[in-house]
Amino acid sequence: MKLSHAVLASALFISACSDAPQSPITVDNLQPASPPPSMVVKPDFGSYQIVDEKKKAFVAFMKPGINYVNGLIKDARARLIELDKGKAPNQEDKAFVARVAELFNLPLPESGADKAWYKEALKRVDVIPADLVLTQAAKESGWGTSRFAREGNNYFGQWCYTSGCGMVPSARSQGKTHEVAVFKDTYQSIRAYFLNVNRNKAYAPLRDIRADLRKSGEPISGVALANGLKSYSERGQAYVEEVQSMIRYNEKYWSQG
Repeated sequence: MKLSHAVLASALFISACSDAPQSPITVDNLQPASPPPSMVVKPDFGSYQIVDEKKKAFVAFMKPGINYVNGLIKDARARLIELDKGKAPNQEDKAFVARVAELFNLPLPESGADKAWYKEALKRVDVIPADLVLTQAAKESGWGTSRFAREGNNYFGQWCYTSGCGMVPSARSQGKTHEVAVFKDTYQSIRAYFLNVNRNKAYAPLRDIRADLRKSGEPISGVALANGLKSYSERGQAYVEEVQSMIRYNEKYWSQG
């Protein structure tokens, strides 16, 4: 099924900020898609006494939203590939391309989408393995128990920079002005993460790794893509290695369901 530009816009739209520089996307006349039914009621992850049960519950709650966004991206990517191969664009196709350009922070050339634009668009409009998304969510939110996850539906440590835009972290250094972004629901946090990683210049290394894997026909794995996340944390390579270790250690949870 082809993904219409309206569906792409409503499903992936978010005005998001993070701990790395980016240009937030704001389109006031669009409404975000509803979260999957399984994500409507958020479990109290802090109430679990058995770690195994908490991890299973966390994955069961988060994974449907992650899979849904990845599905939307797959459909959008397939349509971009058709157009890149020479399909004559109709008005809907042109509107779709314009929305991709806006959502993924990739301005169109004055003459319209060309080969160079499609090449970069296909670097950005691509899936992120669920094991990587789940690992970062678990790591950044303490398996859903952090104050920012509980009160602000923020599972990925995403920041915003306007006073009052979110919650002020208690450990914020003197002179810093960032706040931890607050989202209406968990699903919006997931969408914001996908857009952040797929369009933010800080994560271009991840997108390059992913494109190289596609070109060589190798699997797109979370462990491989994590190498492109040095800018996600001030801890750099140590953060990357922790994420990779966590992916491997918790594989049985990531693959459930």
